Amino acid sequence: MKISLRQIEIFLNVVDSQNLTKVAKELGLSQSAVSMSIKELETILGRKLFDRINKKLILNEIGRNFYQAVQPIYKKLSDIESEFRNVEDKGNIRVGASTTIIDYLIPGIVCDYMNRYPNVKINLKEGNTKEIVQLVKDGKIDMGFIEGDTDDSDIIKEIIGKDELVIVSANKEVINKEVTLEEIANYRWVLREPGSGTRKTFLNYIKDHYNNVKLNVFLELGHTESIKSLLLSKKPITCISILAVHNEIKSGKLHEIKVKGFKCTRNFYAIYNKEKYKSELFNKLYQYSKDTISLAMQSRGCVGTCE
Repeated sequence: MKISLRQIEIFLNVVDSQNLTKVAKELGLSQSAVSMSIKELETILGRKLFDRINKKLILNEIGRNFYQAVQPIYKKLSDIESEFRNVEDKGNIRVGASTTIIDYLIPGIVCDYMNRYPNVKINLKEGNTKEIVQLVKDGKIDMGFIEGDTDDSDIIKEIIGKDELVIVSANKEVINKEVTLEEIANYRWVLREPGSGTRKTFLNYIKDHYNNVKLNVFLELGHTESIKSLLLSKKPITCISILAVHNEIKSGKLHEIKVKGFKCTRNFYAIYNKEKYKSELFNKLYQYSKDTISLAMQSRGCVGTCE
């Protein structure tokens, strides 16, 4: 076979990043070496895989077909290589978590695990629920922990706990009394960005229970800590995980708004690709993470799944 695995690796990275300089840096190559690899691959196939438009490599219809053919093969070979390189207490594994989980749960768990097993290296990736699901689906991470649901047929999911969303603010006009959602809908709201599990759960809940009450959303932010800072300084309203504001509510910096009839919960999930080869290292870390996240959620007022 004339096509090498290195050429396929470079091709897949170029498709994903669409940036030769970035690919060269990540793979430890020169940009000219990356370009030459792509040209050699096209020569072997006798077809152009990319259109050169405005000095950019744009995958054409032949390239898309080639990508669909080689990507699952390369992923499977990578899993096989990882399995033979990793043992139960030694190896490298990739973990992803959505924002609330990575901010308040998973980093300590990862550090404790690596302290316990010094020969295990865990690479941690952050994203919103949609992004983490896609990374698992593409085989770019081995397991994920998300705060929003997914119905993707390529994903295996398990419930690891039940989280509660609360409506909070530092605005004295709306605290210490029961209100309706309609009464506070016109206040300034700040929410997470589209793709966030928190946002999706909250808006779906409103749609199902409040006849599509229209909120005055004046700002969307991609990080929970940014929203908390804004709450403390500008006093808008948000809906957020109890995990994120447990300490602030306890200290009196933020207050839960008592909204009539509001009781919004959602599941946290552990996920992996249905085609994922589950090594001993994978199984051990996956079970440890599920159990430890569940216990941590219980300690912060959520419902865990551990017996």
